[in-house]
Parts: sequence; structure tokens; C-alpha cells
Amino acid sequence: MQEMFTVSAIWLALAVVSAIIASHIRISMALVEICVGVIAAAAAERLWGAGALAADLDWLKYIASVGAVLLTFLAGAELDPAMLKVKWREVTVVGLIGFLAPFLGCAALARFVLGWSAPSSWLAGVALSTTSMAVVYAVMLESGFNKTEFGKGILGACFINDLGTVIALGLLFAPFTYRTLAFAAASAAAIALLPAVTAKLTALYGNRTAAIRTKWILLVLFGLGALALWAGSEAVLPAYIAGMVLAGSVGRDAFFIRRLRTLTIGFLTPFYFIRAGSLVSLPALLAAPLVFSALLGGKVASKIFGLYPVVGIFRRDGKERWYYTLMMSTGLTFGTISALFGLTHGIVSKEQYSYLVAAVIASAVIPTLIANLAFMPRHLLLKTPEAEEEAT
Repeated sequence: MQEMFTVSAIWLALAVVSAIIASHIRISMALVEICVGVIAAAAAERLWGAGALAADLDWLKYIASVGAVLLTFLAGAELDPAMLKVKWREVTVVGLIGFLAPFLGCAALARFVLGWSAPSSWLAGVALSTTSMAVVYAVMLESGFNKTEFGKGILGACFINDLGTVIALGLLFAPFTYRTLAFAAASAAAIALLPAVTAKLTALYGNRTAAIRTKWILLVLFGLGALALWAGSEAVLPAYIAGMVLAGSVGRDAFFIRRLRTLTIGFLTPFYFIRAGSLVSLPALLAAPLVFSALLGGKVASKIFGLYPVVGIFRRDGKERWYYTLMMSTGLTFGTISALFGLTHGIVSKEQYSYLVAAVIASAVIPTLIANLAFMPRHLLLKTPEAEEEAT
């Protein structure tokens, strides 16, 4: 027990340092936490040996996973169903191109340039095709774009992009069994009933029982997450869908969402982002920097060349186009999940896994940093909600 509190204190100290740094240099706190995780892990291993930062402890991985699930739920809850109906064409087209361009481009790069085997190359394409919902939502939240139709469009496109990644990983590598069908059927039933049951619980006990909505939503997310893991999928996927389903009711309760956001951002997600950075092996990168650079360049370049012309159909302003494109070029959650899946099942080697994870994490930092510093469309933040609704 003492070790758990000690490790927690160290990691939360890193989170506090990250928040202070992010405040001074005015970039996303999530990005700073990733960078602090990279530096802290390298320094701890240098001074005290491998695993000194204790990133592989089961309870710490659990906290990080819960943070990713709740952050993904909040991202889904921020979506406006009416807005998505209006923007369905934009969300679908941008999301599909955002998946297909890097999936095919990075798979070809790994196969024909780096000389990886066919299964390893396809796995690389899957891992590098993602757009990080966690990073994008954190940036949208900190900048205020989550309240605009522009930000909600980006979040919707992220979901389509990552849905393509999950489907590709399942079709190429995961076995299709009765568990898959059971997961799909149970999730569909649970999510169909979720709005009505949530509304009934809120009406009956919302003002009499302490935080029953929070407990209920956590129960749903954990239950669906356990079912997804049992079926060989990932817990964050049903969390996002649950958030989307409740966006029209729970998502409009600003006070409730603010309390849930405080729990998630204040305690859980620092463990997720710092741990993501700690997974990067600097010795492996220094031993073969060209492989890492090729994978990172392939992911970002394929995203940009695929998305920039498509985004231009929906966004004429230059800053809006570049910001949209660069935010869709980020990767983290499903990218690291896919790479870890490949390592666990012997599809990629440990060195290939390090290159993929490093490229995924670097893609979470570099495009977002450039987007925030050079292309942030601040003029959209000056629009009133009424003006945005009229424009939509």
C-alpha cells in the first residue's frame, strides 16, 4: 500500500509540473504530460534502471485505462446530434480519408521501404492510421473549440477515423468468433436502452441520491468495457458510442459534465498521458533514428496529402484547413493499442513496436504543437453560439 501511494505521489507531481509548464508556454497540457513522461522515464531508467518509473504496474495501467475510457466518453458527450446530422457528409468523408490514406501509405512504406514482413506492414498501417480522440478532445477542451461547430466536426471525423482503425484491426488480425457477435448484440441492446434508463434514474433519484448519474454511467462504461475486452475489442470504443448516445441529454447538463470532467482531467488522464510518453524507448530510437523518422513522416505526410484537399471542400479559410488537417494527423490511443496488440501476438518485434509507439506518440505532439502555434483559427472562438447556429 505504501508503494502505491508513493508511486501515485510521484506521478501526480509530474502532472503538477506538466500543468505549470503548459500554463507558461501556452500549449496543450496533454502534450506536455506526454513529453514529461518521455523525459521522466528516460531519466529514471538512467539513474535507477529499467522500470524505475513503475509504468507497468497493473493498478497504474488500470487507472490510465479508466482515464482513456472516461475521456473518450466525454468526447462523445460533447457532440451535438443535431450538428452531426447537418455535418454528416463532412464527418464521414474526412474520417474515411483520414483512415485510408495513412493505412495504405504507411503499410506500403513499411513493406517496400523498410522491408518489414507483410503482417508487420499491415499492422504498421493500422497503428499509424489513427487519430487520437484523447489528444484532440483535450486540445478542443482547453482551447474552447469543443463548444463550436468546427470543433464538433473534428471530433466526429475522429470517431469515423478510429472506427475504421478498429474494424481493420479486427478484420486483419482478430478472430471473428461468437464473442464478437455477443459483444455487438449486447452493446447494441445496452446502448439502445441507455437514454431511457438514464433519464428514468435521473428523474427518480437525481435530486435525492448522491451522484447516482455518475455511478450509473461508470457502471455502464465499465460493463461495456469488460464485454469489449472479453470479445477481443477495446474498452474505449463503446465508451465513445455511449457518450454520443447521451449527448442530447446528459451532455447538455453543463454542471454534471463539469464535475465528471474535473475527475477525469484532474486525476485520471495525467496517468494515461504520462504513461504513454514513458513507453517510448529512447535507446531504440537513437539506434535507428531513420526508421522512426520514416514512420513518423509517412503517417503525417499521408494524412496531410490525403486530408488537406478534402478538408478544403468544407473549410475555405487557410488556417481552418491546416488546423483541421493537423489535428486529424495526431495519434495516440488506438495507435498504441494496435502496436501493443501486434507485439502481444508476435506480429511485430519489440524493436518494431518501439518504432511504432514512438512514431504514434510523436504524431500526438508535433502536429498538435504546430497547429496550436501557427494555425489556430482564433476567429472562430470569437463567434457567438447564435452566430454559429445561424451559419450552420
